[in-house]
Amino acid sequence: MVLISSSEPQATCFVATSNLDGETNLKIRQALSETAAMKTEKQLSSLSGKIKCEGPNFHFNSFVGTLYLNSKSPISIGPDQVLLRGTQLKNTEWILGIVVYTGFETKFMQNAVKSPLKRSKVEKVTNMQILVLFLLLLVMSLVSCVGAIFWRDRYRAEPWYIGKKDYDYHSFGFDLLVFIILYHNLIPISLLVTLEIVKYIQALFINWDEDMHFKGSNVHAMARTSNLNEELGQVEYLFSDKTGTLTCNIMTFKKCSVAGIMYGDLSSKSDDGAKDLSQSPCSISDSYEFNDPALLQNFKNDHPTKEHIKEFLTLLCVCHTVFPEREGNNISYQASSPDEAALVKGAKKLGFVFTARMPNSVTIEAMGEELTFEILNVLEFSSNRKRMSVIVRTSEGQLRLYCKGADSVIYERLSENSLFVEETLVHLENFAKEGLRTLCVAYIDLTEIEYEQWLVMYKKASTVVQDRMQSLEDCYDRIEQKFLLLGATAIEDRLQARVPETITSLLKANIKIWVLTGDKQETAINIAYSCKLLSGQMPRIQLNANSLEATQQVINQNCQDLGALLGKENDLALIIDGKTLKYALHVEVKKCFLNLALSCRTVLCCRLSPLQKAEIVDVVKKQVKAITLAIGDGANDVGMIQTAHVGVGISGNEGMLATNNSDYSIAQFSYLEKLLLVHGAWNYFRVTKCILYCFYKNVVLYIIELWFAIVNGFSGQIIFERWCISLYNVIFTSLPPFTLGIFERCCSQESLLRYPQLYRISQTGDIFNIKVLWIQSINAIVHSFILFWLPAKMLEHDMVSQGGYTTDYLFLGNFIYTYVVVTVCLKAGLETLSWNKFTHFAIWGSIMIWLGFFAVYSSLWPTVAVAPEMTGQVNMALMCPHFWLGFFIVPIVCLIQNVAWKSIRNTCHRTLLEDVREMESSGVQVLRRDSARRPKVEEVDLQRSVSPRSCQVVFRNNSVDLGAPHGYAFSQVEQAVISQEELVRSYDTTKSKPQGTFPSATFE
Repeated sequence: MVLISSSEPQATCFVATSNLDGETNLKIRQALSETAAMKTEKQLSSLSGKIKCEGPNFHFNSFVGTLYLNSKSPISIGPDQVLLRGTQLKNTEWILGIVVYTGFETKFMQNAVKSPLKRSKVEKVTNMQILVLFLLLLVMSLVSCVGAIFWRDRYRAEPWYIGKKDYDYHSFGFDLLVFIILYHNLIPISLLVTLEIVKYIQALFINWDEDMHFKGSNVHAMARTSNLNEELGQVEYLFSDKTGTLTCNIMTFKKCSVAGIMYGDLSSKSDDGAKDLSQSPCSISDSYEFNDPALLQNFKNDHPTKEHIKEFLTLLCVCHTVFPEREGNNISYQASSPDEAALVKGAKKLGFVFTARMPNSVTIEAMGEELTFEILNVLEFSSNRKRMSVIVRTSEGQLRLYCKGADSVIYERLSENSLFVEETLVHLENFAKEGLRTLCVAYIDLTEIEYEQWLVMYKKASTVVQDRMQSLEDCYDRIEQKFLLLGATAIEDRLQARVPETITSLLKANIKIWVLTGDKQETAINIAYSCKLLSGQMPRIQLNANSLEATQQVINQNCQDLGALLGKENDLALIIDGKTLKYALHVEVKKCFLNLALSCRTVLCCRLSPLQKAEIVDVVKKQVKAITLAIGDGANDVGMIQTAHVGVGISGNEGMLATNNSDYSIAQFSYLEKLLLVHGAWNYFRVTKCILYCFYKNVVLYIIELWFAIVNGFSGQIIFERWCISLYNVIFTSLPPFTLGIFERCCSQESLLRYPQLYRISQTGDIFNIKVLWIQSINAIVHSFILFWLPAKMLEHDMVSQGGYTTDYLFLGNFIYTYVVVTVCLKAGLETLSWNKFTHFAIWGSIMIWLGFFAVYSSLWPTVAVAPEMTGQVNMALMCPHFWLGFFIVPIVCLIQNVAWKSIRNTCHRTLLEDVREMESSGVQVLRRDSARRPKVEEVDLQRSVSPRSCQVVFRNNSVDLGAPHGYAFSQVEQAVISQEELVRSYDTTKSKPQGTFPSATFE
């Protein structure tokens, strides 16, 4: 939308772009002077002309257009006159505009990626093995056809009663079709239905989990798909947004240092407040703001630092670009910079209230005393300067320059007479280690002569045609000298509840965490320290290059410095901005960049567009071949959420677009811990065991038809009754897969959360892969061999029933079928780790259901005209001693090898899982005592394997920062269409705003 006019002075408006670029500061847009006066419906109706603009593209920061008004010269339109889809109107009552792009032509939609069809890794492996099983079925059919040919050749003369004809190709094709039909049940079609039901119920468990219910807004976790439940248990790379995902996007004045004394260090009180706000982690409370009464006590009790405190708080009230709005007796503040708003609000709480702004002055109330400061000049903030200053004339007539900025630029401009330098530096380091956003504040008194001389230079620099900004910055630097240090501020960019603890658990679970944000580099670094992604001693590789050659050179140099450690996770951090990333993902550099990134414990990517976020996720997804998860809350996160294997949306303050495009939605980042470590691990165990078991039970029964074909001359005769074959998967063995898929647990959720290393078991995929699946299938073939040939040898010489009847093939088939059901059900019991009433019912109930069906089905004919060949079979079987002998011996012979292997493995090759389960079986008290007394060897080894190597590399380039962390971060508009000085001078908050004839609006 092209801005025509607005309610604000000079036709400006403020927009929040966090949905697009993740930045927290507001941006300024200004209408063209030719249309700025159009504030009424009548004036707007007289507007006539056309707009020509560039075609749709995905570049947020560019727009080229021309406005042609009737009888006027063409007017250039740039990005400063355009409001993009996805932005939100802030601090502005109303705007008027003309829409130029709609639908998929908007820049927001141009950054969107195609929504892929997602399937889990387990599902892909299963589908491929089903195809292999189908090929095995064809091989079995061909082998049986060849066997039939050999059998006919061998017994060509006898037996005469078969009446054989000459064998031809038509007979071969018919036999092949017969054997395909005979063996077709080998394909586990029922598995697909079972998995759909199992995964649906698993999704319901996620939806019903009260631990992931955010009561503050009554939002439950939601599984928007059930296809990826087991994928949650295999995540190796986590890509997270920053703003609104890790943070609440709320800035609060937390601590400060004034005259060498630190205030606000009341950690115990803050911790108590944190507990009270566990259900409302993003609300502002006194416990999360500055709450140290010592500062005001020192001010009121005439402490030696009283004047410093007064000057410090006065600076916070005067040196800014904030606008006050009064509603009755209440004053609210509107600011493009959230940092400045936090500082002004903090000063207000301490009794220094910013009350009014006029074009040439500001008014404050200092402990009830009204003071007016004349604003002479505003020395604007920029990323290069890392500071902003104002030159004021105090109410006493004193010329004074107030400055706030990064410690690195303030300290190098301090006067030799400045006090509290070392004490403040120590406090700054402490603030930075806590992840707080720090600013140094200082001032200098000016003489009239100094100011007049500087003003001449300033006016000259303001009129320079070439490099005006550089000339102005050089001019600012002339007067920003010989500061007297007042202290430092510490602003907290509020994290969501339990974010550091969650990240610590995920790192222990061997999940690599990359932060992808559109926000500034300094801000991302501060948050990384707050989240414990970065530590004070961790070397930080910072990639900020302006060309492909420079990017390639610095990446290659860092790779050479790492040497043999390249490609192995080290205690390093990689920090890169979006401009450099564009070159780093070039085909010539991509491989080296990826190797460097994989060698670092933490990766921070800043200033990224939504398309770049999706691109870097896609690179890791395809090149590393690892399961990825992306989590975000804004529209700018949709691309990476859709690109990752698993996308998680947070129901936050930036709309529902991320949630609506995600696979799973949660209300808080901390819920990701249980979603992955508990639900993910459980679902992976459940789904994989369900699949392995379904393959096993199908192979066990239907391979028996192959063994029977050997003894029946490959005639295509079946050994089981047809309805028994059909109901095998539907009734008699349907319950055990459901209990494995729904109720199976490797261990309790308390243990999974207490030992995040357990997640590695499912993450590596060692319990389900092609090798494991075919070992299970071979085991099933061995069992089928035993289940057929052992009963067949038992009845080799036939037997006569009490009525004088001899047995037939179906008598043997009922023997074998019963043993199969018993063996298969008991095998489910061996695979079960968590027994409950449903497990008992499924195993023992399935056996009883078959025996009951066998008894009823054998007695239906002739009352019901079905299965005459089954008549009396149950009496013959149950009265046969061979049946009961085999009923106990055959399943034991089949399963004894599995029991022996499981016992040997759990004894000689114990893992952390077996240790935890052993402690659980001993009770909670034993669990606590053992864990405190002696950690298990496997746990120690596992912790050692997932912990990064301490980096002892000598870096030979200046891209690596080995120093202590700097907490400096400041969000402010830079190089806007209207300068900060022009903006503040255009406001007079003592007057009411002009009213338009249109209702207020929010542009989203």
